[in-house]
Amino acid sequence: MTSHSFNPPQTGRAPKLFVAAVALVAATLSGCNDHSASTVTRAAIVRTALVQPRDRRADITLTGEVQARFRADLSFRISGRVLARYADVGSHVRAGEVLAVLDPAEQQADVDAATAAVTSAEAQLRVAMATFERQRSLIASGFTTRPAYDQAQEGLRLAESTLEAARAQLGTSKEALGYTALRAEADGVITARNLEAGQVVPAAQPVFSLARDGERDAVFDVYESVFLGQTDSRGVALSLVSDPAVTALGHVREVSPVIDAKSSTIRVKVSIENPSAAMTLGSAVAGTVKATAQTEIALPWSALMAAGEKSAVWTVDPATRTASLKQVTVGGYEAGEVLIKAGLEPGERVVIDGGKLLSVGQLVTYEGDRS
Repeated sequence: MTSHSFNPPQTGRAPKLFVAAVALVAATLSGCNDHSASTVTRAAIVRTALVQPRDRRADITLTGEVQARFRADLSFRISGRVLARYADVGSHVRAGEVLAVLDPAEQQADVDAATAAVTSAEAQLRVAMATFERQRSLIASGFTTRPAYDQAQEGLRLAESTLEAARAQLGTSKEALGYTALRAEADGVITARNLEAGQVVPAAQPVFSLARDGERDAVFDVYESVFLGQTDSRGVALSLVSDPAVTALGHVREVSPVIDAKSSTIRVKVSIENPSAAMTLGSAVAGTVKATAQTEIALPWSALMAAGEKSAVWTVDPATRTASLKQVTVGGYEAGEVLIKAGLEPGERVVIDGGKLLSVGQLVTYEGDRS
């Protein structure tokens, strides 16, 4: 009798479990890929403002100095040693007042010599005149010769010319003696001094500066860029820096045609109408002029960006709500604002805050959006 062993049939359960696990992992990975593909970029939140041009009237205020309309440098007409000085900086002097004197010893000696020369010439003239009168009477009687008469006449003419020259020299010597005293040529104030007692000064060297009384100017050193704008008029409102309550009106009288090489400024002189007594020479004065009203676009500093080396701002397209970088031309800067001269049109929407992290074409959400 043959014996048989019984083996239960293989059902394949383990392979089916493995296949199910692989399918689950694949489904999970597939789900991850679908999630990453469906990620949506959020719009950047920014603050914007509509471009609204405005008319702006700027006031230009500069500081200058009160000066005399007419100034003169005073100097001696002759050389010499200063004997005494009677005026100093700030002294108010009258016309003809003596400011300083030179040692007159040399000039007095010249006067004495010229006086002696005149006396000698007068004596020679008297002798020549007597000789001529005698020769004239003798020739009328026929007791002298014609050459002797002519010689006497020539001697008289020579004596007369000698006396005239001596008198002219005396006058010149007296003038030189008068030049030893330096006098003020008009009423005014001494603004500068360049001599001391005992000093030897050459002729024509300025030793005093005199600011004449009368008309006054406010003098300003102005940068050339100020003239690029236009003003309503040549009128200038003036006030003392130390006391703004002291005011006056002025008009531009003179504009220097050249630019100072050191300061790169232009000197402008403004005549002061009826200046107050408080506006003394040398006083600091503020001058204000009103510029012509100009249309401009003002934006906060935070709106200004850069596109390479050019200035730019972010603008937003209201239809697509996307950002774009637009180049602009800056006309000036003020506290907290930048003035745009060109590049923007009225009604454009400009990003004024939050533009540092924007990129071209990026979606933005700004105030007023409901999404």
